[in-house]
Amino acid sequence: MHANGAALVVQPKPNQVVDQESNTNYTQRAQWLRAAVLGANDGLVSVASLMMGVGAVKHDITAMVLAGFAGLVAGACSMAIGEFVSVYTQYDIEKAQIKREREPNEEEEVADHEREKLPNPFQAAAASAVAFSVGGVVPMLAALFIRNHKVRMGVVAVAVSLALLVFGIFGAILGRTPVTRSCLRVLIGGWMAMAITFGFTKLLGSVSL
Repeated sequence: MHANGAALVVQPKPNQVVDQESNTNYTQRAQWLRAAVLGANDGLVSVASLMMGVGAVKHDITAMVLAGFAGLVAGACSMAIGEFVSVYTQYDIEKAQIKREREPNEEEEVADHEREKLPNPFQAAAASAVAFSVGGVVPMLAALFIRNHKVRMGVVAVAVSLALLVFGIFGAILGRTPVTRSCLRVLIGGWMAMAITFGFTKLLGSVSL
């Protein structure tokens, strides 16, 4: 404290500011990557389950692939719209918070350096749609060139299982969780989704409606 009684204000060192900004950027990148992995996992499980459900009652390869394609497009659009609405709401909240924290004599508009820190709803929507599509393409490619129905179903299940393991590993690395536990959790969840969809569709298909 100074002799006149005023409190001594300690300014952060430049290195500390850089470290804080670096940590913030790393956290943001990690969140984006984790969201991308989750989006791809959603696309993989959703499209694969839909194709397995159709395959339970239809042996035609065209029906399976078209069902998968429809699920891919519908899911990507749904993910993009949902992400856009969610992130835009967050954008409005954070922008309003910045304005409330400003001093009365400061400018009303959000500065460029502050705007860069705000979430981008368009970028989030595009990333979500692309991630979902990347995952959804896997079971479609696995089934596309196989004519035998039973072999096709088996190849789709194997391809999806391998992709789930890859997504589980990435999710564990990004979330800093045990790899084995993460892989098992993702793998069992995907198997359950495909089995339940296959079983209920098979049951419904055996009933005359």
